[in-house]
Amino acid sequence: MSRTAVPSLRGRIGCDARSGHYAVPHRYRLHLSLSCPLCLRIAITHSLLNLGGTLPVSLLPAVPDGPGGEYSSLRPLYEASSHQHPGPAAAPALSDGWTGRIVSTHTPEILRDLAERFGGAGPVLYPDHARNDIDAIGRLCEHEVNEAAQSAGRLGADSSEYGTALGTLLEALDSLERRLSDRDYVLGTELTAADVQLWVTLVQLDTVHRWHLDAAAVHRIAGHRRLWSYARRLAALPAFGAHLDLDGIARRHHARCRGREAAGAAVQIVDWTAAFRSGSVTSVLR
Repeated sequence: MSRTAVPSLRGRIGCDARSGHYAVPHRYRLHLSLSCPLCLRIAITHSLLNLGGTLPVSLLPAVPDGPGGEYSSLRPLYEASSHQHPGPAAAPALSDGWTGRIVSTHTPEILRDLAERFGGAGPVLYPDHARNDIDAIGRLCEHEVNEAAQSAGRLGADSSEYGTALGTLLEALDSLERRLSDRDYVLGTELTAADVQLWVTLVQLDTVHRWHLDAAAVHRIAGHRRLWSYARRLAALPAFGAHLDLDGIARRHHARCRGREAAGAAVQIVDWTAAFRSGSVTSVLR
């Protein structure tokens, strides 16, 4: 294992007491920083499932206070769970109040356990018929949007490979634009986990990645009007928009990023604050 490959703590929430970890009100706690895209996905899912009275949340600062993205407040939990844990005490984390240890730091499994073990009062985020499609949208968001945008920003517009990375990003956005031409949500008429991931991906694209793209690229990205209208519509929902910490995202980005700012930084695609204010302003975590 490489020095940078830090193993996740990957316990699961089971069906009953025989599984060790099972769904009990107030037994578990989520530790989240809303400036982190993985944590933001979990916070939105927690809200959509109306888990505020069952599974408490501890909100962490936007910028970690230790090396490598560590939160010093989480270090005792990590040490109790994995002696001399190799790597930072990072968020997100799902902890068990009965044992004082971490159950999981693996976002995809935390999300599924929230929906399948604790859910019931909200939408069906992982319907059986859509599992493969949800996974496919996840891969597209991660590799063809996030990684492609990050690569383009890192390379800079003067690089011969910039156009390839930007082309991958734009093709992915084109496919999402087509999906939304005849439906309210990315997989059809019902909101699923794919919408949560896509929305957070779009937030990152506008609030983080565009800072390192040229203005022409950002204008082409903004030209996907259905996609950004969809992003605004979801931002108006409390489960989405109430958790947006725009200042925190900016501070986290600038604390970690050493890349050059480009002209696209001045071309905001969505007024996220206005989008949220057009809906409810009640947060379910605070």
